[in-house]
Amino acid sequence: MTATGDPIPALDPGRRVAPGDAPPAPTAAALPPGSGGLSQDEAARRLATFGPNAMPDTRLNPLRLALAKFWAPVPWMLEAAIVLELGLGKEIEAGIIALLLGVNAALGLFQESRAEATLAALKSRLALTAAVRRDGTWRRVPARELVPGDVVKLALGGVVAADVRLTGGEVLLDQSMLTGESLPVEAGAGTETYAGALVRRGEAEAEVTATGARTKFGRTAELVRTAHVVSTQQKAVLRVVRNLALFNGIVIGLVVAYSAHLGMPVAERIPLVLTGILASIPVALPATFTLAAALGAQALAKRGVLPTRLSAVDEAASMTVLCSDKTGTLTQNALSVTRVCAMPGRDAAHVLALAAVASSDGGGDPVDGAIRAAAARARVTDAPQLVTFLPFDPAKKMSEARVTDAAGGTRRIVKGAYAVVAALAEATQSAEAEATALAAAGLRVLAVAEGAPGGAPGGAPGGAMTLVGLIALSDPPRPDSAGLIRELTALGVRTVMVTGDAAATAEAVAKAVGLTGAVCPPGPIPETVEPGRFAVYAGVLPEDKFQLVKAFQHGGDTVGMCGDGANDAPALRQAQMGVAVMTATDVAKSAAGMVLTEPGLGGIVAAVREGRATFQRILSYTLNSITKKIVQVLLLAVGLVMTGHAILTPLLMVLILITGDFLGMALTTDRVRPSATPNRWRIGRLTIAGAAIRVGELVFCGGVLAFGAYRLGYGIGSLRTLAFVAIVYGNQATTYTNRERRALWSSRPSHWLLLSSAVDISTASTLAATGTAMAKLPIGVLAGVLGAAAGFAVCLDLVKVPVFRRLGIG
Repeated sequence: MTATGDPIPALDPGRRVAPGDAPPAPTAAALPPGSGGLSQDEAARRLATFGPNAMPDTRLNPLRLALAKFWAPVPWMLEAAIVLELGLGKEIEAGIIALLLGVNAALGLFQESRAEATLAALKSRLALTAAVRRDGTWRRVPARELVPGDVVKLALGGVVAADVRLTGGEVLLDQSMLTGESLPVEAGAGTETYAGALVRRGEAEAEVTATGARTKFGRTAELVRTAHVVSTQQKAVLRVVRNLALFNGIVIGLVVAYSAHLGMPVAERIPLVLTGILASIPVALPATFTLAAALGAQALAKRGVLPTRLSAVDEAASMTVLCSDKTGTLTQNALSVTRVCAMPGRDAAHVLALAAVASSDGGGDPVDGAIRAAAARARVTDAPQLVTFLPFDPAKKMSEARVTDAAGGTRRIVKGAYAVVAALAEATQSAEAEATALAAAGLRVLAVAEGAPGGAPGGAPGGAMTLVGLIALSDPPRPDSAGLIRELTALGVRTVMVTGDAAATAEAVAKAVGLTGAVCPPGPIPETVEPGRFAVYAGVLPEDKFQLVKAFQHGGDTVGMCGDGANDAPALRQAQMGVAVMTATDVAKSAAGMVLTEPGLGGIVAAVREGRATFQRILSYTLNSITKKIVQVLLLAVGLVMTGHAILTPLLMVLILITGDFLGMALTTDRVRPSATPNRWRIGRLTIAGAAIRVGELVFCGGVLAFGAYRLGYGIGSLRTLAFVAIVYGNQATTYTNRERRALWSSRPSHWLLLSSAVDISTASTLAATGTAMAKLPIGVLAGVLGAAAGFAVCLDLVKVPVFRRLGIG
């Protein structure tokens, strides 16, 4: 029967269910009583019928994506130039601009599709998985392989992978991002929930009712899971671009006013204005951001770090403090039961048996897995039988179960942090001393207690609890942790340990990995904390992690946060760089900006270095954009004063955009020297540095133009060509002075940058020498301007080095 009481229709394996169809319910014969789950063969048949549990690809087709490249502010200006040129009867010029418009669109489409493919490939490695019962046993499968009728387990920290109906257990579900409900809801047997909901507490079994496009909130859930934000680095550079547009707008206004004063005809003023606007726009800046971040993401993926959004590569550059998880990050995440201390009258095997029934089966918790494995090796014949189970609650730091013992009596079993269980069971002094000694040795200490039940698990305390034993689990420090912490320190990143373990255990591990400093005393996290004040924050609850991140941020720090659980998600989102460790839950991975696929801090060190390298490449491109765009507009003004005419045409400006802006994207592949300290955008200093470079290039270009006008006696046509090559050659000179914060010969440029320079210079020189799209210039003049540009680069570099050093740009 279905949930509405209707008969269950049989599946027709030969019929493919369309996304709009209501999915047939599983047949009673295919779903054995006792929720044993589907057979693997039946699941395969249903997968063929219903299709994968994934949303259909709704991306625009390539033709629509290509057409979209012609519908944006920059293409509008190029299209306006085409219309104006046709209106002025210049069909050849209009055709050339149209060709370059197509090249512009093709380059943008190629770079964006390449970045999108990179991010899609990375996210495919973070695909959700689900615990499903097939052929009577629990196994983990990719979520896209779920089918209606599957029996799945919902556990703390998981994302509900399909629409389901709970058949047993209790969970606290957060559906706020799907339904708008502000508070989590308690869900038990018979409750229906939807794909994309988050499990905040508890554990339950459920039957899949709908998959893929048939789920109620499928598209919303996918958008929530893959949401991304604009990085602070992008915001900073966009502020620079905004200021650039304001300055150039004022200059263009003055140029227009002066042209009107000169009595310039409207037919000449319109192209002049269009040229000035084109000169002001950093056309390739968005594509450069995307390309630089995509290349950084590709490099990180090879080193075991998967960015969930490209902006995370930018954020890693500015991190000043890292809140590191202990288990699996500083330690080996190889939990095993090292010692069992049974209380008088008990034995180790029975302590493990009691702990095992209070541990999740198939939920993926490493502590529960280690205890169940140890209990299986020390099997007892009179193990209690589980009646009800309440999974581990991070807020309470314990799990519990109700069982029946060999005599048929009902007992309550509690397993959890020693301090919590000891408070319930009134531990003896000898037990206290034993727990202290184990924690001081760096072991994780759990306590197990039993007593008479009192209502439902988690409810009234019931009868007195008796401590039955202690279980010590070892997770030795990673041998590379100390060295990696030293590397982070050398990079200016302070590492602090944040763990829910006892202070003694955390302090022992901290000393083993080289974290020296005080342990934060228990209690509320202050509103502002200096990273150097404490080295260890122990006994920390999930909500404390969120407060700790905010406290560091209030002090002006850029925070990286490691996390693994569902309750870490707020802290991961609050941190500028949230890092989900290798064993993290799906919720934590969804909230984090980066996911480690290998244990240890090595991935974080790689992220910091790669982020800073990406920062330097974008800084170089930004300096170039600031310099080029202002110089080009100012040169229009200088040329107008010298000649009384527009010194550049829209066609020449488009050629400069293509050869300069897009070929300049090769800076994203350049060899750079990552900074030794965290990066920060200092807009004021960047503006001052750019001004120094701008003055130098304007003097160079203006000098070349004056030489042509007053020494060579060129007419306006030849002067326009001379201005064109002066800008191209001058831009190349400033590219090489800007790319290196020290002397320009301190490092070798990348092969792609050298190739782009060769193409830029040869293209401009060929057009000028052959008179294509401009007046022809003698080769000797072109060679002289190119040589002057080389000399200008050397002279400018002598000024740049002390200016950059004084402003701290590096």
